Amino acid sequence: MIIGLTGGIASGKSTVAQALGDRGAYIIDADKLGHTAYLAGSGAFDQVVAAFGTDIVADDGEIDRRKLGGKVFGNEAALKQLTDIVWPAIRAMAEKEITDAQRAAPERIVVLEAAVLIEADWLDLADQIWVTLVEPAVAIERACARDNLSADAVQTRLDAQLSNDERRSYADHVIDNSSDQAHLFAQVKSLWAHVASA
Repeated sequence: MIIGLTGGIASGKSTVAQALGDRGAYIIDADKLGHTAYLAGSGAFDQVVAAFGTDIVADDGEIDRRKLGGKVFGNEAALKQLTDIVWPAIRAMAEKEITDAQRAAPERIVVLEAAVLIEADWLDLADQIWVTLVEPAVAIERACARDNLSADAVQTRLDAQLSNDERRSYADHVIDNSSDQAHLFAQVKSLWAHVASA
């Protein structure tokens, strides 16, 4: 069983992933894979530098993600150019890790945690799609507190993401994290019992 876990900013996705890991699931963090995809020596590194210029390479020889971000933020064409390079590289790493995990422990549930699971069209990698949702006002409040961002900055990120309704339309299961952690963990416990006994 492979669960694709996704959700927007401050929706509790990582908290849910950790809770599932605590219950024995094998967790694959696409965000961590994303960092690996940029490393010097990788095919994606060469493509990104060729596309966006050598000035994005820092003194340590790695891509300066802040400089790269400055070139793509708010520029839809540039962002698409970047994701067209990086998303396939991340997907390939995720596929390999899923295969390795299933080979090592065929019965173990695998969770692919990916913020862009829907946008990158990785839905076919999972048997079930779990979506964490939070009301926008709550997301803004939590992200401001957690990341020390302004409400406007968080709103800009929310506007750039899929809406809750759009995400919900892809979900096999929705985890509502608008309340407290006890409510969140109760939902995780219930869903885990359902899939672990299947």
